[in-house]
Amino acid sequence: MFRNLSYLIILLFCGAISLQAQEREYVIVVHGGAGVIDKLEKDPERSAQYYAALDSALTIGDRILSAGGEGPQAVMAVINYFENNPLFNAGKGATCTAEGTFELDAAIMEGKDLSAGAVAGVKTVKNPIDAAYAVKTQTPHVMLSGAGADAFAASRGLEQVDNMYFATPKTMEWIEKLKEESRKNGTVGCVVLDKQGNLTAGTSTGGMFKKQWGRIGDSPVIGAGTYADNNSCAVSCTGHGEYFIRHAVAFNLCARYKYLKEPVGQAADYIIHTELNANAGEGGLIAVDKNGNIAMPFNTTGMFRGYLYKEKGKTAVEKKVGIGKNMVIPNRSFSIEN
Repeated sequence: MFRNLSYLIILLFCGAISLQAQEREYVIVVHGGAGVIDKLEKDPERSAQYYAALDSALTIGDRILSAGGEGPQAVMAVINYFENNPLFNAGKGATCTAEGTFELDAAIMEGKDLSAGAVAGVKTVKNPIDAAYAVKTQTPHVMLSGAGADAFAASRGLEQVDNMYFATPKTMEWIEKLKEESRKNGTVGCVVLDKQGNLTAGTSTGGMFKKQWGRIGDSPVIGAGTYADNNSCAVSCTGHGEYFIRHAVAFNLCARYKYLKEPVGQAADYIIHTELNANAGEGGLIAVDKNGNIAMPFNTTGMFRGYLYKEKGKTAVEKKVGIGKNMVIPNRSFSIEN
């Protein structure tokens, strides 16, 4: 079995890579969830849809960062795109609770001042990441939840929808059957190092399939699923949220980088392949450090992920996306524009 392979093999074949920076002008990394995706890799048509979505997300972020836009702008634009794409478990297409309803979480954090905002268990906000940003910028709080968060978002003029807006034909099947085998991958996240040298992290999710209503995972918990600090890294996580909360994964990575002086790739690999595996915690993360180094480890059979960066003094950008063990240069023939 995959989990019984040696640590070295895991590093080689799970995409747990660290890319060393060469005076990078800006960097963006995205993820669309980690999980069991063996069947997807064998379906060229469906795989192409995910590759295209990851490519488009990176392109959206690149447009903002290349023009000098700041990290929060890029992170929100990218996550808005994911939230509006039914392929992912965030916004439209979110997974459902055991009661057949939808409760969404999101968080965003800026590394320059450690300001952060999050919402949990929202039911009517079309784009939860926008509500999280509004909490960060328009309240003295860090997290709002449930009906209070929905009401706050409405009071700020954010678009509201009926709870069933988040359903797709597939999720309607889940609501009718609620079968364990009908799980979906897809928590989404984005981390950025912008031209100003600031780090930003954001995460959005529909949560765990068939979760108890009121359950909150790691995504909106600052330090567990989302964290950014200009003195270390920006991190967005995806996986079994209870374990990511217990291990404070996002902050843990930043602490190992900052205090143990571990490279971001080494710190991320240790947490994902040693700490979490020891406790049956499945998932992955994306991270970029203050120098533009990238890490994208996962301990499942795959993770939807991609990165783009531009080195100083160069005009071209480096961009790759991946689903399983491989990273590929996006095929423009199936790129979807926002």
